Amino acid sequence: MLLWINGPFGGGKTQTAYEMHRRLPGSVVCDPEHAGFGLNRMLPPGLRGDFQDLRSWRQGVVEVLDLALTGHDGVVIAPMTVTHPGHFAETVGRLRELGHDVHHFTLLAERATVLRRLRERRFGYLLGSVTGNPAPRRESWAVRRLDHCLERLGEPEFAEHLWTDRTTVPKTADRIAVLAGLTLLPTSGGRLRTRLRQAGVGLRHIRRD
Repeated sequence: MLLWINGPFGGGKTQTAYEMHRRLPGSVVCDPEHAGFGLNRMLPPGLRGDFQDLRSWRQGVVEVLDLALTGHDGVVIAPMTVTHPGHFAETVGRLRELGHDVHHFTLLAERATVLRRLRERRFGYLLGSVTGNPAPRRESWAVRRLDHCLERLGEPEFAEHLWTDRTTVPKTADRIAVLAGLTLLPTSGGRLRTRLRQAGVGLRHIRRD
């Protein structure tokens, strides 16, 4: 089974993916963004753009996820923003055509909520608040793309939609599990421990590309 977790940049995809991974024995997170960053690093800086426009990214993501789903005995989780209908068809749609059990979810939130989350993750938030550093290039790009993402991802073709403004990451993970017919281990620790885990995930996934 593949869980593709979509949503705007800063919408909680990665946090939710790793919360599910932690509570779902045998699961693995396969992040399609890694392939995109690798392709962009192969190009001269002046030629780098949205790696999703590269056919090699779309085909490569399908090939790798097909291999993971065929060879791995467990749930595969892919946190990735995809807003272009054609790109969606060539990735999520193609994996379904190959016969895989694909469950797609889009995490949505109000614009103000997403902006707050982007600010909180800015260079690990604490580092940015101490040094006064501006948002990294990736976060600035995410803000510029936010309105487009929210508009496109609200369309019916990107369902199932889950609104996350007034819920926590563990509860979002619980909801996805119910909809996908999965059973997660109980969440452990209190609010502080949960926040520390999420901070660790955020620091490990700071994007510098």
